[in-house]
This record gives sequence, structure tokens and C-alpha cells, in this order.
Amino acid sequence: MCPHCEDFARTILMLGQLALYADNTDADQDFIEIVGPSLAASLPEPPPGMFPADYDPTEGPEYPGEEGF
Repeated sequence: MCPHCEDFARTILMLGQLALYADNTDADQDFIEIVGPSLAASLPEPPPGMFPADYDPTEGPEYPGEEGF
């Protein structure tokens, strides 16, 4: 696996593990609030070929609270 692909997969795995941890009743919410956005911000661009060539992340429905998309 290329280093870029490995980094992307590892970060996705950590985000998933954090989401599972957040579901625990005794989860440290301060930890989750600090680590979650940091992990998301460190997420690299997806490896080439992960999405179709015509994929546009700005298309799709607007969600409550979204402005300017």
C-alpha cells in the first residue's frame, strides 16, 4: 500500500474508533471534542480512484445549518 493510501486508511480507522468510543456511556467528552476535529483536520486527500472521476463533493442536498453551498 502506498504511504499516502496507508495514511488515509489509518486516519479513517482512528476516526471510526473514536466514534465507537464516543458511544460508551463513560466516554471522556472533552477528549472526543479535542481529538475528533484534530483527526478530521489531519485527514489527507483521498487516494486517487477512491471516488468516480465526475464526483463533486459540493453537489447534494443542503443540510440544516449549511450556508453558502
